[in-house]
Amino acid sequence: MKRKIAIIGGGIVGASAAYYLSQLPGGDQLSVTLYDDGVGQATKAAAGIISPWLSKRRNQQWYQLAKDGATTLMTLARKANLSTDIYHQTGTIVTRTNEKDLKDLYELAQTRRHEAPDMGEVELLTAQEVQKRLPLLTNPQPGIFVSGGARIDGEAFISELLTQAQRVNLTVKQERVTLDATGNILASAGTQRFDNVILAAGAWLKDLIEPLGLTADVRPQKGQLIELIVPDYPTQENMPVLMPEGERDFIPFGHGKLIVGATHDDEGQFDLNITQEATDDLLKSAQHFDQSLTRDHLVQSKVGTRAYTPDFSPFFGRLTSHPHLLVASGLGASGLTTGPLIGRLLAGTLLYGGTPDWSNYEKNLSHYIH
Repeated sequence: MKRKIAIIGGGIVGASAAYYLSQLPGGDQLSVTLYDDGVGQATKAAAGIISPWLSKRRNQQWYQLAKDGATTLMTLARKANLSTDIYHQTGTIVTRTNEKDLKDLYELAQTRRHEAPDMGEVELLTAQEVQKRLPLLTNPQPGIFVSGGARIDGEAFISELLTQAQRVNLTVKQERVTLDATGNILASAGTQRFDNVILAAGAWLKDLIEPLGLTADVRPQKGQLIELIVPDYPTQENMPVLMPEGERDFIPFGHGKLIVGATHDDEGQFDLNITQEATDDLLKSAQHFDQSLTRDHLVQSKVGTRAYTPDFSPFFGRLTSHPHLLVASGLGASGLTTGPLIGRLLAGTLLYGGTPDWSNYEKNLSHYIH
């Protein structure tokens, strides 16, 4: 008889876990059901940059997770044969206006290249050289080019992973479910019992585990981005993405599509309404680099809800009080980078058991779940 596995949450962690449960050895002995109503999901509203290597965050566990997450994504993209519309290693440009800051950043990049070969080539660029690679820009700044960087369409990414998993062992149910006090799933069809459950509900994890007598130190944060239509340069599909100093990310996707964002609204929490204030903020940020952009270029806005912990670090693992339950949350704005690796680690421990040591990636779960 096949083991029955459930996943609650179809965002970056849940979709990645479902994909790996269909691909790893032993996956053919599983029957996997994923529950998600899709409302407010951060990944569906996300497009982002995969380039963690120049981060100056002091949390070395987070950096190791993000660094290895970027490598995981490179491998996954090849194995899953993802199109360049979904994931494309275009390279990233990180800008600085201060000459000393730029030099310090370049030295940091050279240092980290030795321990992160997937960074690829590192180049110091003048403002004119940046503009040559990103002809959309009318006000370029000098920066550092990292060839291993990539862009990713979050919604298209999880859709493709789930489609591939559904060909093997996955059933997707578009509904919101809850848990009872023992960890069974309460769904529209009644109480559902599974051998193992992955709780990947993001900012909703706190409410999800309340019936278990547990609480999670996660808080919601609203994020909004905008899509603009821009001239379709012949080279646009391969243009690097821009991580400008003090501004929103600037992500050309090819075919005249430009993504700018996203905002970080702690007060907005679970509010999914598109606001004029956020739209204006994002457009103004884009105009710092392309003065030709106006409101007439706006195609659409998207809103989602991220999950953050007090120390801005993600957590994941098996609940000691309920060993058949595995959890993950708190990925924040780096979810597109760290989520696929977390999904793979959870899928692996679910398939093969054991108590893996993930202390190089995270603090103990007891720091976040009580």
